[in-house]
Amino acid sequence: MLPALGIALVKPSIVGTTARASKPSARSIGYSIYYTLVNIGSALGPLVASWVHQRMAVEKVFLVAAVSVFFMFFAVLLFFKEPRRAGEIEVVSLSQSARNFWTVVTNPRFMLFLLIFSGYWIVYWQMFITLPLYVHSYISTTADTELLLVTGPVVVIVLQLVVTHVTQKLPAFTAIILGTLISGLAWLLLIVSPSVPMAVATLIVVALGEITQTPRYYEYVSRLAPSGQQGTYMGFAFMPLGIGSFIGGRLSGKLLHHFGEVTHQPERVWWVFSGVGVATAALLWIYDKTIRKSVASEV
Repeated sequence: MLPALGIALVKPSIVGTTARASKPSARSIGYSIYYTLVNIGSALGPLVASWVHQRMAVEKVFLVAAVSVFFMFFAVLLFFKEPRRAGEIEVVSLSQSARNFWTVVTNPRFMLFLLIFSGYWIVYWQMFITLPLYVHSYISTTADTELLLVTGPVVVIVLQLVVTHVTQKLPAFTAIILGTLISGLAWLLLIVSPSVPMAVATLIVVALGEITQTPRYYEYVSRLAPSGQQGTYMGFAFMPLGIGSFIGGRLSGKLLHHFGEVTHQPERVWWVFSGVGVATAALLWIYDKTIRKSVASEV
């Protein structure tokens, strides 16, 4: 629970700061830079974990992670300076923050969007929850699944800015739908050929969907936020991650048990998760064509 609490405090602050530091016309690029830098850590994490795991006791992985975050605390303390914009409304009281929180919670259209988008994260989290177990149990017991998980972050680091440039003329919501669909369809590759190379290919396609939608998702939510409330809105923007992890973990366990141990058809796990991804993209498209466009102009 403590790492989750830390993340809940840090991530909304970072993406809110990105919104405040970026001009509206360059916000998608700002989030692309942010997401590229985030994935440097995502790439180094599995690499370091693999090295430590092979040379030390497995619990040392957690010690290395803790020490890394401890050093980052001093880096933030020494080097971070919060940006300010002229004319920006500053939230100065806890009661005002609570009112802002309540305003967002009681916005049914926005909350419905977040609930629908949780389907993307149910599918995405399987990269960390199901895929390593699937590879180890049904493809190769000797595969280094920690190194395998470096694939996605490397793709993000190399291609994020390129993909953002190519897709920047797409409306933000269209990019969200397209990225969700790509990541959902990616898992079908493991059905075609359950092998380590195909697992790598799956992670590459999932990452392509991720970099198509993620910066535009943050951009879209940040544009909904009134001045001075970016942190509140961006905090809610992370709600689908938590819902996706909560549901995705439990669903994964039940599916792996049923299809892997009972029916001995483990590949059917990917049919389910791919279906969730495609269904989420379809629901987002319906939301876009009905609810969203009835109350707001195109972002």
